Amino acid sequence: MDPRSNYLSRNPRPPMASIDASLTAANINDKTPIFERYWNWITGIVLHWDWGLSPTQEPVSGAITSRIGASVQLLSLATVLGIVIGVGLGVYTATRQYKWQDRVLGGISTFFLVVPTAVLALGVVIGAIWLNQAVGFRLFYVTGLHSYEGHNWLLKLSDLAQHLILPTIVLTVITAVTYHLTQRTYLLDTMNADYVRTARAKGLPLNVAIRKHALRTSLIPTTVNVAFTVAGVFTGAVITETIFAINGLGKYFITSLVNNDINASVAIAAFGGACALIAALLADVAVAWIDPRVRIS
Repeated sequence: MDPRSNYLSRNPRPPMASIDASLTAANINDKTPIFERYWNWITGIVLHWDWGLSPTQEPVSGAITSRIGASVQLLSLATVLGIVIGVGLGVYTATRQYKWQDRVLGGISTFFLVVPTAVLALGVVIGAIWLNQAVGFRLFYVTGLHSYEGHNWLLKLSDLAQHLILPTIVLTVITAVTYHLTQRTYLLDTMNADYVRTARAKGLPLNVAIRKHALRTSLIPTTVNVAFTVAGVFTGAVITETIFAINGLGKYFITSLVNNDINASVAIAAFGGACALIAALLADVAVAWIDPRVRIS
């Protein structure tokens, strides 16, 4: 990444002294020794929680904070719905293996699994525009997260729902089909385990054997996957944010890379790493809660 090129490509080109001053103010001047730049960067974070400036002199901390909020609003509900629907479908189809419900739902999930996110999102947008025209008023917004500027909380909530419903549909479908297919596989593997067959041989009904024995074990890998979606909730969904013109953290990360914004890119990468560490801890705690063998050991 070469932030100096941002200034050298301008026409007319700024004076070199002005370029150096701007780069030095953002602590990204390539003429400054790298260890000095690193020391300034790390002390700014530790002492002042200051993640530096972008090449345009915009504070990175403030820009990231506002975009984290947008990503959380966009992804929280979709993530929860996708997990609940996906796991539920996985259990439902696994208990009806090779029946028409399993084949139909499995085919639908496989179709949406291979459809690119951009294509799915554009299809949802086109459908929403057609529906808006059909009903004669704007039922759905296809860009942004907010448009209401008043103080009525009911209207503000309604406005947020009109903006969120389309990206939520896209993200829920993407999340749900993945959990559906994986949870089905995990449960089918567990249903054929020796302890489940032993429970069935002792007279335990199939539904009870699945609920009390197979399901709990099959949820362990799913729980680990769910824990690691925490990082995704905060770091954003790049394609969805781009299509629906939402200024979330994922879109900001790509913009930072394109604009040679070193401080912003490093801050987002560090934040994503912290989320992954927290997710790993949550995964361990969740597995210990689900699996008594882990607690005993």
